[in-house]
Amino acid sequence: MGGGQKALLELAGETLLDRVLRRLSPQVECVAINANRELERYAGFGLPVLSDTLDDFPGPLAGVLTGMRWAADQGFTHIASVAADTPFFPDDLVARMVVASGPIVLAATRDPERGILRQPTFGLWPVDLADDLEQALSAGTRKIVAWANLHGVAEVVYDPDPFDPFFNVNTPGDMLTARSYAAEFGL
Repeated sequence: MGGGQKALLELAGETLLDRVLRRLSPQVECVAINANRELERYAGFGLPVLSDTLDDFPGPLAGVLTGMRWAADQGFTHIASVAADTPFFPDDLVARMVVASGPIVLAATRDPERGILRQPTFGLWPVDLADDLEQALSAGTRKIVAWANLHGVAEVVYDPDPFDPFFNVNTPGDMLTARSYAAEFGL
């Protein structure tokens, strides 16, 4: 996407991040943004902006760890994570994850050809696993599902009808598709 802040790209009159916040905020008690560059660009959202607690920015799991540490300091037992480039994720995501039975809960979609596909950046994470996650990251773990599987994972499965609700914007072509979805489905 040209190396810029993808979350700040505009889709149908609002940024991808605005859309994500509009969907997530009613589902949780509070929201924080995990960002590691151009932090000042996120100040206007009026939310805590958290940079990774690890220096080498080792990927999405580091963002989960950062969220866990912050949430524990706030007195929360769990965090819900979502991706800022996925503007149409379900309005009932967190509610469904909370009632699922598993130490870690991940969203998933049903694919008729490939079966159940996990959406690993959409999860419910107990903050009491933060020390274990930090050790795993220090040992080189980078794959969300690999680490999560060590602790047990429940899945909240969605059908991709009329489209995959976890569709994410990674390319200019994806943005065109997102604009089409937004117009066609009034999103």
